[in-house]
Amino acid sequence: MERGVLGNRYEILEHVGGGGMADVYKAHDLTLDRIVAVKILHAQLASDANFLYRFQQEAQAAARLSHPNIVSIYDVGEDKGVHYIIMEYVAGETLKDMIEREGNLQVEDALRIAREIASALSHAHMNNLVHCDIKPHNILVMPDGRVKVADFGIARAITSSTMTYNGNVVGSVHYFSPEQAKGTQITPKSDVYSLGVVLYEMLTGRLPFTGETTVSVALKHLQEEPSAPREIKPEIPPIVEAIVIKAMAKDPVERFTSSEMIEDIRQAERLLGFDVLSSAADPFATRVMTPVTEDEIERGDRQAGKKNSHSMLYVLGAVALLGIAFWLFFSFGGMLGSSEVAVPDVVGKKMSLAKEILETAHLRVNVAEVYDNKVPAGEVVSQSPEAKSKVKENRVVTINVSRGGQEMSMPDLKGLSKYAAEDKLSKMGLRIGAIYEKESESDKGTVLGQNPAVGVKIEQGKSVELTISKGKTINMIPVPDFTGSTVESARTSLKSLRLSVGKITKAYSNEKPGTIISQTPAGGSTAEEGDEVDFVVAEKKPSNGGNSTGGGNSQGPTPSRGSDNGKSDK
Repeated sequence: MERGVLGNRYEILEHVGGGGMADVYKAHDLTLDRIVAVKILHAQLASDANFLYRFQQEAQAAARLSHPNIVSIYDVGEDKGVHYIIMEYVAGETLKDMIEREGNLQVEDALRIAREIASALSHAHMNNLVHCDIKPHNILVMPDGRVKVADFGIARAITSSTMTYNGNVVGSVHYFSPEQAKGTQITPKSDVYSLGVVLYEMLTGRLPFTGETTVSVALKHLQEEPSAPREIKPEIPPIVEAIVIKAMAKDPVERFTSSEMIEDIRQAERLLGFDVLSSAADPFATRVMTPVTEDEIERGDRQAGKKNSHSMLYVLGAVALLGIAFWLFFSFGGMLGSSEVAVPDVVGKKMSLAKEILETAHLRVNVAEVYDNKVPAGEVVSQSPEAKSKVKENRVVTINVSRGGQEMSMPDLKGLSKYAAEDKLSKMGLRIGAIYEKESESDKGTVLGQNPAVGVKIEQGKSVELTISKGKTINMIPVPDFTGSTVESARTSLKSLRLSVGKITKAYSNEKPGTIISQTPAGGSTAEEGDEVDFVVAEKKPSNGGNSTGGGNSQGPTPSRGSDNGKSDK
């Protein structure tokens, strides 16, 4: 777009970027005297109802959100066929630009950026919105290092049936989740997977999956495990690698929620010493203090005199105590002389991550395995001592790690109603996963298929996908007007329309014998596939006295019923 003014308010200054759906310009808001960003829908798409809907959906979706890490939406409008969105202007670069320039980011920077993105996603998810397209290109980095998530163009409202966009896969292939690659249910954890990919790229400088075609990349998201980040960059701390691995779990059940990911990143930052000291821990921090009184000064002088007279005793005592401490330390492996630590909470975390957290806190770990159908295999079910307990360094902490539920054979659910299948699975300790609908002759809600298949071994706590019937689609067919035609001619036409001839009635008429004089349903109306069309066929009137009864009194025309095969009864 050339320089101009949109809506008599927004003066276009320069083009700053764009994509497949819209271009973005820097502009001057003449009313409020501020710089804004203007996203303008491509002209060739403005007449496409689908793209126009998506464009307007972006404005509505993002306008619902107010968060320091999300680009704000100010206005939306249309001017002479030009559809636009007015957004907060963020000076800086994209996260993709930063990664390409630096190769890979420092661990501290990568964790902070991932935490800010997760914070933005958590806010969106709490407002029932899934972004669907988290990637470094949509993350804007401000000059002070803070980030903002942009481009809610394909965001989806979270519902019980949130699936793909109009039946198509949405997202960017290098960053989208296995469920997006498969074209199945999209949830907030789909955004978490994408954030895991972004964190992987920030730490290693490379994507977890690449390929010659988008299809080959999508299949890798579904079928392959990426190279461990520490294989690429050994300096990455194990606790950080564990966060990436959990965020990128193939099964959404095994991933963080966005809020859980924030907490684990914060814990990693604390354990790695990345937290900024609070003023409470800073001896040089500014504080409000009460003035020192004269009495306190006098007490201080008297205590100083006493300290001088006893200083030698203190020194000798300190040396003795130090000797005893050294003896205890070397005699008991450091157990008695070590300081106390608070036991971290590792319940619900992957075993590898739990071990890293505990060992980083200077604790030893004992692993015990237990069956638990409510906790995914490999996650910590419970711990002893409990979280936040005060213990000595090097204390052994036992973590009970889930082996998952005990294995069982998958039952046959075909033919059951959806509710009966759910009840049966619930009693077995299994869960309902994605549900797909398919047209069929079966009653609506009947189970047509399942995954895993019948007889396959499955652990308690796992999810089962169902395909259920949405019923038979009723096709309404226009019925031609057969008046004046023969029954045989009508029969041929009806067969091609997947209709058939019904009852045939004969009636006296001046029309040519054998021709159709009326029909039900009438011509121009509609009928369901497989319905019958009834006809009334002309019959020649008899001559005088030819068909009289009752002492010569002539009766009126008496229609005769035809047989179903169209031949008249004699």
